[in-house]
Amino acid sequence: MDLLGPFGLTLALCGCAIIGLPFLDPKDDRARTALFAICIILTWRYILWRFTDTLPPVSLRFESLYAWGFSLTEALACLGWTFGFINLSRTKSRSDEATRQRSWLVASKHLPRIDVLITTYNEEERILLRSMIGALGIDFPGVRVWVLDDGRRPWLEALCKKKGVNYVTRSTNAHAKAGNINHALDILHDEPDPPEFVAIFDADFVAHRDFLWRTIPLFHDARVGLVQTPQHFFNRDPIQANLIVGHVWPDEQRFFFDHVLASKDAWGGAFCCGTSSVIRVSALESCGGFPTDSVTEDFLLTLRLDRLGWRTVYLNEPLSVGLAPEGMKEYVTQRGRWCLGLMQILRSPLGPLSTGRLSLPYRIGLIDGHSLSEHPEVGARAGQTLRQAAPRLAAVRCLPDGHLSLREDAVPRADQGGHERGVLLRRMRGDRKSEIQKSSVSPAPGAPAKRR
Repeated sequence: MDLLGPFGLTLALCGCAIIGLPFLDPKDDRARTALFAICIILTWRYILWRFTDTLPPVSLRFESLYAWGFSLTEALACLGWTFGFINLSRTKSRSDEATRQRSWLVASKHLPRIDVLITTYNEEERILLRSMIGALGIDFPGVRVWVLDDGRRPWLEALCKKKGVNYVTRSTNAHAKAGNINHALDILHDEPDPPEFVAIFDADFVAHRDFLWRTIPLFHDARVGLVQTPQHFFNRDPIQANLIVGHVWPDEQRFFFDHVLASKDAWGGAFCCGTSSVIRVSALESCGGFPTDSVTEDFLLTLRLDRLGWRTVYLNEPLSVGLAPEGMKEYVTQRGRWCLGLMQILRSPLGPLSTGRLSLPYRIGLIDGHSLSEHPEVGARAGQTLRQAAPRLAAVRCLPDGHLSLREDAVPRADQGGHERGVLLRRMRGDRKSEIQKSSVSPAPGAPAKRR
């Protein structure tokens, strides 16, 4: 190694990795722990070198303050990586458990009543029709499907009646999606046969036929209050589309749902991601329904369930498919909402340093998430700049010779036929302003909440 100088150790480790990694089982926690332990050692070895060999003496000179400030920022980033390495050192698959516990479900004296709730605001008919047909096709006895319409659209009420789907609306959009679901839960509570579980889907997600037969068996443990499944997408996200790599590059959420959330589940830190989840109604009622004091009500719900002793588990199986944000504007808006929601939770009574019961994995996860979040004002300005630049970014494509050019369908012209696909994708997701602004909206013309 002396012959190779300072790169000897690095090259030796890379060589061992090339030789050994193909023979390791990625699901073996021992191998994962060993590999990530090496990553942690090398990371902090670098930080030690940075602070001992590269920094000037501490002084009030600009050069010194800049160097030390930058190195401290690096150290904080490495702390976040360490949390990530520790998290990824374990993983958990509940597929075998779901298969084994199906016998428990079948042997039950009576199968539970389950209602499927599809939340919608302004999605168009073809999107809703697809989701409704998918929900109606779920293979489970006695499933009832409800469309929760915050757009108060008569044509949707007529469509639900035609398809045999229950329709619920309300006179205001107070608290957006969380308020929409809570309003429906109040109605379901008064039903002669109220549900024991509810499955939540966004309007652009379609459930697979076996969705409930795979998720409900995990509720054999009476402490489980929520089962989350991954989100899969059938359209390309902005990164795949703009870089023209959708055929070789997975969507941006794949690493999170395939690896990160499965690892968090192994540590007891899985959380609700909104759509494609199943919730025990008694658990939901015990924490007062969906929380309305954060724009990320799904994550906050997980924290409230944890405080009351309920568990959230993750089943890493593709049991639904939906639409990813199709443009940079929608992408940035979604991420901005997640950032805002995390900041709201950090300042809430369920923050990482709060008193009261909150599991250690969630406390660490909140601290780690905060280290990745920008100051709200900085994030808002960056988001505004990206939203303004989004149309230009989306219009750029890469030619085979490496040059950049404008996409034809991004150039305005009299004949709008070439825009049909882009218009369809924009409409499929819909404008989710009601999910970002959780404040009450003035009542629409029409009066009281109604149900069909």
